[in-house]
Amino acid sequence: MALRRGVCTNVGKCSVADAHGYVDLPIKAAFRCLWCKAPLTEIARPKEFPTEAVVTGGLILVLLLVIGLGVGPMLAPKMRAGISHPSSDRIVLKIHGSNTIGAQLGPNLAADFFKAQGATGVKIVPATADAYTIEGVLPGDTSPKFIEIQAHGSATGFADLKAGTCDIGMASRPIKADEAKALAGIGYGEMTAASSEHVLGVDGIAVIVNPANPITALTKEQIAQIFTGTVTDWSAVHGSHGTINIYARDDKSGTYDTFKTLVLGSTPLVPTARRIEDSRELSDRVASDPQGIGFIGLPYIKDAKAIAVSDNGTRTLMPNRLTVATEDYLLSRRLFLYTPAVPANALTRKFVDFALSKQGQEVVESNGFVGQNVQTTSSSISGDAPGEYRKLTQSAQRMSLNFRFLPGSSTLDNKAITDLDRVVSFLVDTHYAGQKVMLFGFSDSNGTKQSNDALSKERARVVAQQFSQRGVSPEIVTGFGSELPIASNTSEDGRSRNRRVEIWLAR
Repeated sequence: MALRRGVCTNVGKCSVADAHGYVDLPIKAAFRCLWCKAPLTEIARPKEFPTEAVVTGGLILVLLLVIGLGVGPMLAPKMRAGISHPSSDRIVLKIHGSNTIGAQLGPNLAADFFKAQGATGVKIVPATADAYTIEGVLPGDTSPKFIEIQAHGSATGFADLKAGTCDIGMASRPIKADEAKALAGIGYGEMTAASSEHVLGVDGIAVIVNPANPITALTKEQIAQIFTGTVTDWSAVHGSHGTINIYARDDKSGTYDTFKTLVLGSTPLVPTARRIEDSRELSDRVASDPQGIGFIGLPYIKDAKAIAVSDNGTRTLMPNRLTVATEDYLLSRRLFLYTPAVPANALTRKFVDFALSKQGQEVVESNGFVGQNVQTTSSSISGDAPGEYRKLTQSAQRMSLNFRFLPGSSTLDNKAITDLDRVVSFLVDTHYAGQKVMLFGFSDSNGTKQSNDALSKERARVVAQQFSQRGVSPEIVTGFGSELPIASNTSEDGRSRNRRVEIWLAR
């Protein structure tokens, strides 16, 4: 089997490039780095004939890859220094699950965590497709220890937690009721409690098309019609004539599961969709297909074009840092780490604490997701906003979060509880003396105007009470009922997005 040898030059962003490694790929495989997906620079292979054992081993490997599995995504890079396969007693932490998190953010977060623990010689080593070991020598040790990352989909994280083969489950969707029940039944505790469910960051599922596609915005209904096969030609959604080619993540993917919940509902994905496990490959496929459309996490847009999304008369919004951080963007979703309530491995809690810290959230941000470190920004106000709202927000700055609540209650959810402390730290660290903290509550449209106005004000008061306990006294606490919906009130997800409290700062 003829092979091409290439080197990755994406130094500083790719472990293969940083380690001066090379990759051997079959002639017909995409000539891209299997770690960062950047194009490879071809180099000459040795002219001498390999030994019979090497030839045989290479043929067997290629044969296994070709049979039904595809060549490129499964072939691990051959590193000059060799790939580490540590024994189980040297692996100090195992993190399995979401490909969205684990393909890039997970390894980088684990590497920085090791460094924060004082480890030296830290490096990320690709093991197999979407599996990595992070190596480092911890203080007091003479030989390296390892963190294991396996990123094969959110469902695999919960399955491995149940099997006891990982310490932390990564998920790009909330845990399902049956998964939580199964884990609670073996002593893991209530998996939706703050002790087990940890919001790592926020992501927006971007709907992507080829850069040459003239489409710039679609409604959620149009997107659903495309991905369920009701609409099959771009001209039906005001695009150029041509058959729509659909790309989607595989069934184990939390990205697919979230897209299915938010967009498809009970209608199945069109059977002709190309199903792809790797986020980066999906983005590349859409970017190179003039008729293509797909959906992907925010960091993986790459060379494709993201389009704006609206729903039932709500504002058309692009996925960006503000719209995703506040979860106003219709296809925003949270990224999670799940752990036992009382972890047996002491490093489990340390890793989660690091991931949620200011330093950890900077790593989340630097990997293309939306971190939860608080920022302020100027925000455009809709022309149909209530007059009092427009007056209060004039020249004010909006904070990069919304407070949300558990379903059917005025109890703050897990993210909101952590965000309260983040806001207080922001106000202290940036010396926002003299700023007025303003809290504006909103409700969905169920019920009468009077009851919705009262409920929105009650939610704002709940947040105000929490701030008062932390030494911050909001100056304006009010509600605007069901005004300014950010999502349709015809679905439970839309209603839950509309039930929120915004926080603003003004002189």
